[in-house]
Amino acid sequence: MMPVGNGSFYLYLHGDVRKASGTKVGDSVNVEISFDSAYRNGPMHFMPAWFSSALGKNRNAKKAWESLTPSRQKEILRYLSALKSDEARKRNLSRAIGVLSGSKERFMARSWNERK
Repeated sequence: MMPVGNGSFYLYLHGDVRKASGTKVGDSVNVEISFDSAYRNGPMHFMPAWFSSALGKNRNAKKAWESLTPSRQKEILRYLSALKSDEARKRNLSRAIGVLSGSKERFMARSWNERK
C-alpha cells in the first residue's frame, strides 16, 4: 500500500488478483488489514554474484545499498532475480550501480536522486 498523502492509500494488485476480485485499475475498494506479529520478513532473494561483485567495486554504490531500507533492498533483489537474459542483466546492473552512485536516471520504473 502506498500513501496518497491525504490519509488514503493506493493498493497495487497483480492482474490475477484484480481478475479474481472483479476489480479494475482505478476502482475504489474498502480493505480491512491487521498486523501479523508472527511475520518474520518473508523470503529474501539471494544477491546475484554479478550484482555483489559490482557493488564491491564501487564504494559509493555499496554505501548507498547499505543505507537502503530492507524493503527497498528486497524489492531490488526480487527485480534482479527475475531478469532472464544477459543483456537485461547488463543493462539493469548499469542502471542500478548508476542510481546507487547518485546518477539521476530511471531504474525500476522510478526516477532516482531527483532534487525537488
